[in-house]
Amino acid sequence: MSGHRRTITFTLNGRDVAADIGVHQNLTEVLQESFGLFGARESCGQGLCGCCTVLVDGQAVTSCLSLAAFADGSTIDTIEGLADGDTLSPEQEAFIETGAFQCGYCTPGFILMTKQLLDENPEPSDEEIMHYLSGNLCRCGAYAEIVKAVRLAGQKRKA
Repeated sequence: MSGHRRTITFTLNGRDVAADIGVHQNLTEVLQESFGLFGARESCGQGLCGCCTVLVDGQAVTSCLSLAAFADGSTIDTIEGLADGDTLSPEQEAFIETGAFQCGYCTPGFILMTKQLLDENPEPSDEEIMHYLSGNLCRCGAYAEIVKAVRLAGQKRKA
C-alpha cells in the first residue's frame, strides 16, 4: 500500500513543513487534515466557486481541484497566514471595515484573490475588480461591499 502514499515538503504560511499524503488527496484535504487549516473550504467541489482558494507560489488556485502531490516544493499561503500575529493584513482589515461578508464562508477565497489582484494591480477599477473576482461566488450577495473592500485594501496598502 505504500505506493499510494508519499511525503511532500513545502513552505506553508512561511514555515517549512512535510505531510504524508495519499496520492489521491487534494490540497484542501491535506491543509485541513494534516495542518488543521480550515480557511480553504470545499463548497462546490468543481473549482467553480472559489471557496477553496489558496495561493501556490503567489498564484491563486482552487485547492479542491489541485492534487496535493503537486504542491511538493511549493510555497503555499492560506488565509490563516495573512495576518502577522494579531495584526491583520490590509485585505483582512478592509473586508471587516466594509462588512464585505455575511455568512463568511466565501470570504477567505475573496481575500486571497484580493491580495493577488492588488499585488498585480495596486489601483484596479471597479470593472477590473469585478472581472478579477468573477471566479469567486458569494451566495449572500455581498458583492457591492466586496468591491468597496478591495478599493479600501488598496488604499490601506499605500498608507
